[in-house]
Amino acid sequence: MAQRDSRTMSELFREAFRTYSAQQARQTLDELGEYAAGRNPKGYTEADVPRLIQEVRAEKPRRRVRSKG
Repeated sequence: MAQRDSRTMSELFREAFRTYSAQQARQTLDELGEYAAGRNPKGYTEADVPRLIQEVRAEKPRRRVRSKG
């Protein structure tokens, strides 16, 4: 195969490793995407984050600041 493609064995192994590595990275990203999709059942987006933070902060009671003295 190396002779047919006019490449050395080293080049073939490097290409095979790059291909394998890219496939593993894609698979990992796909798995993370599936995990993340399951962790967001309400379908919130990045644009929703500031509003959600305000809502949560509004629900929490405010802590009183102690005066020094």
